[in-house]
Amino acid sequence: MEIVFTSVFPIFALILTGYVCARRNILGTAATESLNNFVVWLALPALLFQGMAGITAAAFEEPGFLVAFTGGMMVTFVLSFLLGGRVHHRLADRSIEGLDAAYANTGFMGIPLCLAALGQASLVPSIIATILTACVLFAAAIILIETDLAHTPQFSATLRKVARSLARNPLLIAPVLGMVVAVLHAQIGFTLPAPVLRYTSLLGDAASPCALVTIGLFLAQSEAADDTALIARLVGLKLLVQPALTYLIAFRLFSMPAVWSHTALILSALPIGTGPFMLAKLYNREAAVTSRAILVSTVLSLVTVSALVAWLE
Repeated sequence: MEIVFTSVFPIFALILTGYVCARRNILGTAATESLNNFVVWLALPALLFQGMAGITAAAFEEPGFLVAFTGGMMVTFVLSFLLGGRVHHRLADRSIEGLDAAYANTGFMGIPLCLAALGQASLVPSIIATILTACVLFAAAIILIETDLAHTPQFSATLRKVARSLARNPLLIAPVLGMVVAVLHAQIGFTLPAPVLRYTSLLGDAASPCALVTIGLFLAQSEAADDTALIARLVGLKLLVQPALTYLIAFRLFSMPAVWSHTALILSALPIGTGPFMLAKLYNREAAVTSRAILVSTVLSLVTVSALVAWLE
């Protein structure tokens, strides 16, 4: 159980710190948005860039990780999407619920947790999982929402809009640029200048604590919601079904190094990220259920993730 106290406890302690700061208004009302922007546009991209810049071709020789993490995520999304048909038939609403059930908090919470529990070797699979979540899952949900809400749906126009949105996402641009540096290093021996590495290191080191405090700030502003059954279903799919599916694929169907299989499982078991809430707000959909599901899943994950990390040890 020592690993729980040395790696998991500090993660949730930082989230609690942000929560208390928001409740006591220590950082001001604009702190959540400002700190979130800092993490999304500066700190986390620097961490992703530096992580990908140092990879080798061997890092992409684990197809089992891609199948395990993506498979668990997408199957959970489809399950939630199908179950949502019993309540309403709008593609947009069912897509948001699918995100709630499958969108793991890989960037803000997963990367610092895996680094603390599994070490530096987990950074590359954590970055890959973050990209998969943002590209595959987020893009699929946006396509469904755009198709539903457009007055004259045109698939090609929807795809162009999704592509533009992804192309402007710093959490995608940064690792792609890092991959370019890695390729240049492998081909011609190019290395980043020491001042650039120091710059990205300083920014990247701020990503984990700031991201976790931001989660706490956001949770303190969670909206109330009355649909307890729906929230319970979404949280159950996220914290139980998705990691169970990922475990079956990563541990039973494929053979891969422990750091890759363990990273896939831990990331799949994380609580709901803030992405679904931001998308619900963007498209003027009901956000209260999503906000409350994020809060409940984060609180419960203190127990479930701690137990999982202890079991993996």
